[in-house]
Amino acid sequence: MKAEVLWAVILPFLGTVLGSGFVFFLKGQMNRTLQRSLTGFAAGVMVAASVWSLIIPAMDQSAHMGKLAFLPAFVGVWGGFLFLLALDKLIPHLHLNSDCPEGMPCGLGKSAMMVLAVALHNLPEGMAVGVVAAGWLAGNESITAAGALALALGIALQNLPEGAIISMPLKSNGMGRGRAFGYGALSGVIEPIGAVVTILLADLIVPVLPYLLSFAAGSMLYVVVEELIPEMSEGEHSNIGTVFFAVGFSLMMVLDVALG
Repeated sequence: MKAEVLWAVILPFLGTVLGSGFVFFLKGQMNRTLQRSLTGFAAGVMVAASVWSLIIPAMDQSAHMGKLAFLPAFVGVWGGFLFLLALDKLIPHLHLNSDCPEGMPCGLGKSAMMVLAVALHNLPEGMAVGVVAAGWLAGNESITAAGALALALGIALQNLPEGAIISMPLKSNGMGRGRAFGYGALSGVIEPIGAVVTILLADLIVPVLPYLLSFAAGSMLYVVVEELIPEMSEGEHSNIGTVFFAVGFSLMMVLDVALG
């Protein structure tokens, strides 16, 4: 595997690991303002990555379809939304301070189930990196190694607050720092796995690359609308999440254009 692809696969997981490491440096629960800031930042990064790294390349690769060049992106985005919608029906949202959701096997432990839920919601991000890397390895002219690394770096930045938002509440609820860190880091393992599997299936992926790029974008946008925006807006009114959304969006936009 080429070095650029290896880094693209590993970077998102490293972001989760670093974010989970906040548990060793912060005392008590994460400050609400900080949590809103990090969540807004993550949402901005994911939206920009979805547009510049996934949807626009998908439409560029469909330019030969003329006025129907939007079709693969349209189908893919809807596919991604519906996939995550179905996933949410199968895996209820988990809250550390709530009882086990109806239908969930409580014997697994709420902490383990939360990590499983987050990990499965992270799968589209790993697929996104894998799809872009597979396109580059196949020689697709609209995808560059720098573009794949920009997407991976953007997802890694988005994973920083995600890892912290998992590990910090676990510690606050009585779990040891080391174990809380382990659970947070574990939630990101599925991303490199999803990326590697996607790359290995490159021969099947390349013919339908525009659909898969936009599918990953739709999945990521669903997470932003369903999870991150409500989280950054919850409680007393504050514009801090909105401001950091703009920071994350503009940073990812710059990274993608400058490196891509």
